[in-house]
Amino acid sequence: MIDLVWLIPLLPLVGFLVNGLGRNVLPKSLVSFIGCGVVLIAFLLSCGVFSTVYAARQAGEVAAFTQPVFDWISAGNLQVSLSFLVDPLSAVMLLIVTGIGFLIHVYSIGYMQQDAGFAKFFAYLNLFIFFMLLLVLGSNYIVMFIGWEGVGLCSYLLIGFWFKNSSYASAAKKAFVMNRIGDLGFLIAVFLIFATFGTFEFTGVFPQAAKMVTGDTTLLLITLLLFVAATGKSAQIPLFTWLPDAMAGPTPVSALIHAATMVTAGIYMIARSNILFTLSPITLQVVAAIGICTALLAAAIAVTQNDIKKVLAYSTVSQLGYMFLGLGVGAFTGAFFHVITHAFFKALLFLGAGSVIHAMSDEQDMRSMGGLKKHLPVTYLTMLIGTIAIAGIPPLSGFFSKDEILAHAFAHSKLLWILGFIGALFTAFYMFRMLFLTFFGRFRGTSEQEKHLHESPATMTVPLIVLAVLAAIGGLLNVPSALGGGHALANFLAPVFADSVAKTGEFHLEHSTEYVLMGISALAAVVMAVVAYRLYVSKAVVPDPDEVPRGWLAKLSYRKFYVDELYDALVVRPLNALSVFFYRTVDKGGIDGIVDGIGKAAGESSKGIRLLQSGNVGFYIFMMVIGVIALLAYGIFNG
Repeated sequence: MIDLVWLIPLLPLVGFLVNGLGRNVLPKSLVSFIGCGVVLIAFLLSCGVFSTVYAARQAGEVAAFTQPVFDWISAGNLQVSLSFLVDPLSAVMLLIVTGIGFLIHVYSIGYMQQDAGFAKFFAYLNLFIFFMLLLVLGSNYIVMFIGWEGVGLCSYLLIGFWFKNSSYASAAKKAFVMNRIGDLGFLIAVFLIFATFGTFEFTGVFPQAAKMVTGDTTLLLITLLLFVAATGKSAQIPLFTWLPDAMAGPTPVSALIHAATMVTAGIYMIARSNILFTLSPITLQVVAAIGICTALLAAAIAVTQNDIKKVLAYSTVSQLGYMFLGLGVGAFTGAFFHVITHAFFKALLFLGAGSVIHAMSDEQDMRSMGGLKKHLPVTYLTMLIGTIAIAGIPPLSGFFSKDEILAHAFAHSKLLWILGFIGALFTAFYMFRMLFLTFFGRFRGTSEQEKHLHESPATMTVPLIVLAVLAAIGGLLNVPSALGGGHALANFLAPVFADSVAKTGEFHLEHSTEYVLMGISALAAVVMAVVAYRLYVSKAVVPDPDEVPRGWLAKLSYRKFYVDELYDALVVRPLNALSVFFYRTVDKGGIDGIVDGIGKAAGESSKGIRLLQSGNVGFYIFMMVIGVIALLAYGIFNG
């Protein structure tokens, strides 16, 4: 199956070309068949590739296969090939991208059925899958960078899909610009990697890096630049404000790009480059600090938001912060485990929110919802499972992955564990707040909306059910030994992180300590769920649409801590003022002044010179005589 790995990214590209070129002539049924079909076949091929890698791991092999496609760039010492690396890490990512991607494609059939850009939407989704697969399959940093840039382009296209709405178009531009800031860091890091190691190939870079000393200055610079790239793509402080605004795109876009795949690209890139970061402890400290700060800030903002998609957007930012916390404390497997479980429950929650919005005639404000569980029973039950999973309540998936990160944080720093625990409290509260405001109590929408309340079609509910099952049982992938498990995922991924483990040693925490940490975390999540229930169900508290929350901290949270306003004051306005200055002074006053001055000088001088051409023959004879006299005089005096 490894020989056919090139087909996996090729199929979505074919789907993009067919649906894109035939968007005005192909019927919707054929568009959806092609769009979903190519991703389904890619998923089946990915399953075959995964089974090959899994069999190799079971046999005790490293299970890393490089599959060249063609030589791409050859110039002096620079040799770059388009080749794919298939190993445990990329094999799992293949299943996530194609598997969840397929479910979201199916969901989009129902969600986008009435949209005029149906074929274009599926073409963009297929293109995104193609670039994401390039990103995770690339065997070198150049191929990864092409995929990295490609998913950024698709993000721009999909966020601004309804571009006739100027605010949606602005959100797309914001995402594009903020990602470019991070991408510059990636590009510079790639140049440094080639200058240091003489190659872009992972198989050439990582073995050389493993022989370098811990704290090497060059590695420190490379990893900091790679982390800058990750902060842009994975929405970390200070480059996180684009992701909540990206909710302007259709809900399937939010589920695919901003929950399951693209935003995890930064985590994947750091996990892939783990040995570089392990040898740069200062960078890991920065990663952990930024991760926990992002997790807390986003969670604090989510507590007071009323747009159902905005709550989930800030939740995504917060969960990504947890993943970076895991990376920063050396829990590479734990962070990647949370990538997997987060893909399940967050894609489920976004698609569930889309089902609610679909039933509510595009209403997204939770203050206008309520009492929906009797009208949308499947959506309610699946979102309940997703909420329990993300809150970290056992035995659902989020409990296991979040516990592993917090356990590593506890061993690394008690302060990081306390902050992570506080973030977990916030998560449980705002997620159950969202669930209770949406599905419990009386209906608060209009009578017209109530008339049209209905469960979504099967194309939307079946993916919800599948994702709910995955969110429920996904934690079984890596049950810790303290609970009788065998760390299956950790053992499977062991070769990918072997060099890092060799440098830092095996992680170990007493089982009694793990039990205490698990118990505290689970109990706290249940308590916060009860608090949310008493507040929003028993007391039926509903945020007032016309009032800002009371209390300075609640106001700060509601106003998103004025981060966008701060960026506007420190970055946007000064840049606008500078551009106006250059336009008026340098461009119009300087460059245009010189160009226009030359034109005016030529015009004015020609007005004087043209008087010499009077058209009078006598004048021409007179001037000819003057010329002859001048020539004679010149000849006489010169002689």
